[in-house]
Amino acid sequence: MLRKLRFPALLTLMAALLVAVGYWNIRPESFMQQPAPVASAEPAIDFYVLNSRTVQYQPDGKRHYEMTAEKMEHLKANDISLLTRPELYAYRGTDLPWHVRSERGEVAAGGTEVELIEQVRVERTDAKGRPTILTTSRMTVWPEKDYAETKQAVRIDAANGVTTATGMKAYLNDGRMHLLSNVRGKHELR
Repeated sequence: MLRKLRFPALLTLMAALLVAVGYWNIRPESFMQQPAPVASAEPAIDFYVLNSRTVQYQPDGKRHYEMTAEKMEHLKANDISLLTRPELYAYRGTDLPWHVRSERGEVAAGGTEVELIEQVRVERTDAKGRPTILTTSRMTVWPEKDYAETKQAVRIDAANGVTTATGMKAYLNDGRMHLLSNVRGKHELR
């Protein structure tokens, strides 16, 4: 019978020895260490503005442009501003502004370049009351150069017809557009 009790006693002693060794290996400072911060997939936003409105005037006092957005978020790391539903009225000193809007936008550092993303719509009514509407999925605008371009499909609805193309370069100051490829048009003669 003594032999039957020795084996369980030996197992109990070994288990107690393992528990003691494990206890002594636990250091109190290991509980005080903070886990390493996990890198976030989202860029750090240093400030945001809700219902923003910006108006810029020309030296002669006439409006140059007026821009609104539901939300603007600024990324500190690269000085880019993200816009939600931006809307721009580009007057450039005239009473007939270009009306530009999209679902999202990205403004580069210094405001030199603006990327309009998703459901981009550019509208203008001329002095005779004829509307022109340009739609595309993405467009890059350089405001100081009065220049815009896209490599995406473009549709232009004007008073005399519809024109579609793939890619466009627009010279806003001159009021001319250069359509790059696959140009198709349907026009009415009056």
